[in-house]
Order: sequence, then C-alpha cells, then structure tokens
Amino acid sequence: MAPPDATAVNATGTTPTTVPDTKPYTFHWDMFLRPEVLLFDAQVIFGALTIIWLGAHGSIRRPPSAGPAESEDKDKKKKSKEDEQFTEGLTASDAIMFPILAGAVLIGLYYLLEWLKDPDLLNKILRGYMSIAGIAGLGKLSGDALEIITSFIFPSVWSDRSNRLYYVDPERRSQVLVDPTTDQAMITEKKSPFPGIVSSVPLPTGINRLSWEIRHLFTEKWTVRLAAHGFGSFKSQIKFNHILGFLVSIAITTAYHLMEWHVLSNILGSAMCYAAFGMLSPTSFGIGSAVLWGLFFYDIVMVFYTPFMITVAKKVDAPIKLVFKSSSGFSMLGLGDIVVPGLLMALALRFDLYMFYKRQIQYQPIDISPKQTLSTDKAVTTTTEMQFRRTKTPFVESEGQWGNRFWTTKLGNLMPNPACGAVRAATAFPKPYFYASVTGYALGMVLTLTMLQVFNHGQPALLYLVPCVTGSVWLTGLVRRELKDVWGYTEDGSLDTKDVVVTLDANGDEVRKSVADKDEKESKDGAKSEKEAEKKEEETSGEYDVVLFSIKAPRPRPLKTD
Repeated sequence: MAPPDATAVNATGTTPTTVPDTKPYTFHWDMFLRPEVLLFDAQVIFGALTIIWLGAHGSIRRPPSAGPAESEDKDKKKKSKEDEQFTEGLTASDAIMFPILAGAVLIGLYYLLEWLKDPDLLNKILRGYMSIAGIAGLGKLSGDALEIITSFIFPSVWSDRSNRLYYVDPERRSQVLVDPTTDQAMITEKKSPFPGIVSSVPLPTGINRLSWEIRHLFTEKWTVRLAAHGFGSFKSQIKFNHILGFLVSIAITTAYHLMEWHVLSNILGSAMCYAAFGMLSPTSFGIGSAVLWGLFFYDIVMVFYTPFMITVAKKVDAPIKLVFKSSSGFSMLGLGDIVVPGLLMALALRFDLYMFYKRQIQYQPIDISPKQTLSTDKAVTTTTEMQFRRTKTPFVESEGQWGNRFWTTKLGNLMPNPACGAVRAATAFPKPYFYASVTGYALGMVLTLTMLQVFNHGQPALLYLVPCVTGSVWLTGLVRRELKDVWGYTEDGSLDTKDVVVTLDANGDEVRKSVADKDEKESKDGAKSEKEAEKKEEETSGEYDVVLFSIKAPRPRPLKTD
C-alpha cells in the first residue's frame, strides 16, 4: 500500500508487498490528517475487507463436525458428493517454499525486464495469462453473485409482520403457511413464487406460470457433460446462474483488453482473489501462521533491501493489483496483501462454523460391555464401560440462504426469525474468530497507511498485517480458552468422521474412538464401480462418443394437487 503520490503493487501476484519511493524519511502529520486522505484510506481498507469478506464466505463448505447435508432423495445426495468443492491444502514446507519461489519469480522478472528494455511485450504476455486465469475466477464470482440476487427474488421462505413463516412450495405452485406455535402447515391462497407484498398481488395465469418456470430455471441444477474418446469424461451439475456468470466473465475480460480501464482490471483482480479463497486452504492455523510469517520476512527484505520489487512493480502492467484513484493521485494494493492474510481469515470463518456444529454434536449411549475380573477365589468383580455414539447435525448449505435471511429478518433486527433454524445455521452462526481477524486486518491496514502518510515512504504491508491477523486469531483462542481446538483444527480430512463410537471422560470430552467411519471408503468404492459400469456399457454398446458436450436442463416437477 502507498500514499496517493507513490506506488504500491504486488509484483508476483502471489505475495504481498508495498513499493516505496526514493524520498528520505520525513514526517507529514498535516497530510495524514487531511479529510480527503482519511476518506481515501477508508476506501482502500473497505475495498480490501469487502473482497476478503466475500471470498471467506464463498469458501464455506461442510466442516468436519457436521454431517452430510440432507437431501430429498438419494440421487441428489449422491450428486452432492460429486459436487464437493476442490481445495488445495498447504503443507508445512510451503512456509519455506513460498518465499523462495516468490523471490525467484520476482528476481527472474527483474532481470527479464532489464534484458528486454521495453516491458510492452512482457506486459502483453502477463495480461493475457492473468486474463485467462481470471476468467475462471470471474465466472465463479459472477455466478455466485447472480445466485444471491436470485435468492432475493425467489426465496424459499419469508415471514410477514406477524412473524408467520411462508414456505414456497414449487411442487404445488403455492405457498405454505407454518404456525409457529403448533408447527402445522396449511396451503394458502398465495399462488405466486414471490415474497412479501408481491405474493398477495393476483397475477394472470400465464404470467404466474411463467414466473414459476423462471424460478425453476434459476434454482434447479443443470447437468453439464464433456467427453472425448481416449481422454475420459467430465460430468458436473451447476446452476444456470453459473453458466451466465461464465459468459459475463468472457465479456468483461474482452472489454478489459479492448478498453484497458482500471476498473475492469480491479474486477479481474478481485475475482482472482475470490477464487483463491475457495481453492486454497492453509490446512491448519499452525501452517497458515507459518506461511504468513515466512512471507512477512520476504516482504521486508524485498522492499527495504533490494531494488527488485520497485523496478518490477513500476514496469509491470497486469491485473495483479487493485488501483484506487482520487483527485490527488492514485494508490495500488497488491493482490497478495489481500489473499495471503485473507486465507487465514477464511480459515477462521470455517473454524467458527466447525465450532458451531461441534457444539451441536449429540452423544447417544449404546450397549454397555461388561468386563469380569477375578479378584479372589470366591469373589468376582464386574466392571462396565459406558460408550456413546457420536451423531453430527446435518450440514446446511449457504447457497440460496442469504435471500431467505433478508426476507425472514424484521426491519431493525440483525438476526432472522428464530424459527428458521436452517437460515441461522447457514448465515447467522457465531463468528468470533472471523470478526477478530477482520479487526486485526483493519488495524494492520491502519498502521500501514499511518506509516505511509507519516513518513511519506512505502511500507511492506505484511510488516503490520501478519502480526495483527495472526495475533488476533491466537489471542481470541486464548481468551475463549479454546487454544486446544484452534491448534487441533485441520482440513486435511482426518477430523471428518461420522457416527463414531467414543468414550467420554468426566468432563464430557472424547478420550477414545472405538469404531472408524467407513463412509468415505464406501463412497470412493461406489464412485469407482460406477465409472467401471459406464465404461463397460460403452464397450458393449457397439458405439462410443468421439467428442461430446451437452447441457441438460432440469425437468419441471409434476404439479401436486393434494
């Protein structure tokens, strides 16, 4: 990060830095206290935190403490397992390799620029490469944004001023009213798929039917299949919004190359940050903290003790930074200043969700197994051991729940209707660690901007962000007396077990597991046998697909009249 008359940029796109100018260290309190400077700094902090907030919530997936999401039928449950989000977990060695690789890339770019003399060719290559990489991220960001908009237009539940809940039933083409005292449901006269006051507006039959069809089009999943003989096949289920999002990403990327507008560059950069949060995981707080501290020292060395960062940052023109312009100039924030600490902040949010579901785990006693011990010739001592079966609460997907939260929250309240347990579990669960990390990030950015304005000299952002973000997370665990949970939390899959028989100590904590969960192995075996069956069917059918690309729309549900 840098003041409006300086330059700050992430030269590699993967590591954070701020590039200083060559002016000597001087104090400029008067400039720091100017209202336009304070407003500009607030814009930078808000922009960075917005990207982190969106990316962290977009990275939410089923925590190890929650059971698989409930589905209406087995087929949908099977498909949900196939659609689990892919993530690349970091390892302890990455804390050493990240600074080394980042330094190698930075030094390589520096000498390449010195050899080329003219950076235009390199900028074109980098712009093309980063744009192609940004299409995927922008497609996901656009698709998820359209999903949220759709959930606001077509929510599945909403409440009126009397706190009564209306559930939209697509099979009956009507809305169901649930009595909060008796939990009894009855079909209402509301035949519209829209919430609120609009639900009471009578619509012509044709328009009403079209509205339900549009709702079905945007809320159900489509099947995309791609196959090439000799290369295998790919099959996935996506929403129509993600198809539109992919088209939007192509249009924005094309416009960026034609117009070279910095706003479009910011959009591409933000999209790549958003995608990085969903694809990368620090795995654990220990590994994440080690990676951040490794880049902490890298950032200091490259900014203060070498010319590499300054030269590369000034000459490279690619969507690897966010540009903030004002009347007095502009500043640039490297994507790494957002992604690197943001990965740990996203992990903190997922840990909050893990703790939320962990507190809902139920322990059901099972049969007591007696043990006999012969103590004397006549007396026999019998001891028993009580064991419990651990049952996890099913996970609630956050997809489509933000619109439900809006329509079930009264004006002036922050929390949705207490009767909407699914909405609360998906969007309104307690987030102490995430909010602590957000506070730490904001404090780190304030310190960075303060040092920039006071000394009028560029500062390495991680010099302030790493201690503030990591310190806020670990300090929260210390204050809440959950350091053991913070240290033991991992996303490597070792905690993801289901219906395990455990032994509890006097405090109710698990001390021993007796039965291992075999669901994961059975799932893998089932997927393998399914692929083998498809391959065998293709071999025996007498024909095969050379090249296949298909998109199947969901079939409308049959109308129920009862």
